[in-house]
Amino acid sequence: MTEAEAGAGTPAPGAEIRALLSSLDGQRRHVLGILEGLDDEALRLPVLPSGWSCLGLVRHLALDVERFWFRAVFAGDEAEIAALDETGDAWQVPSGADAAEVLDLYRTQTRLADAVVTAATAGAPLAWWPHEQFGAPHLHTLRDVVLHVITETACHAGHLDAARELLDGRRWLVLT
Repeated sequence: MTEAEAGAGTPAPGAEIRALLSSLDGQRRHVLGILEGLDDEALRLPVLPSGWSCLGLVRHLALDVERFWFRAVFAGDEAEIAALDETGDAWQVPSGADAAEVLDLYRTQTRLADAVVTAATAGAPLAWWPHEQFGAPHLHTLRDVVLHVITETACHAGHLDAARELLDGRRWLVLT
């Protein structure tokens, strides 16, 4: 599905979907917001022992989270399912990839995911599941998937908070 196709003829989402997407959008903004002002070198620098970089985590969110859960698992998009094998380790940013390209990839994947979500109802079933990789599905509806993605995105936003604080001391939100 192209970006142009993603928004064409989509009915207005129901209240539950709007509420879920609002929560997810807040987490997505957090992911991008905590990285504002970091240069390319800082975005690529692993600061935790596991070795991932902020840019690698954003690429993971774009490909392994937004694309995988919404366009492959929920929508069953055959082209996206086939592309999963071509991605490799989404946590690794290709050496020639520009940081802005990776951030734009995330923004694009979130827009495409939103188009899939807003075209469906919260109780709609999943279209595809990789049994050979994950066994029996533990999520069954769009609602389950959106809640899972909210949780995963929030968790990774917290990881980015820690990484950013280690990089330059900046913190996202501190309530005193």
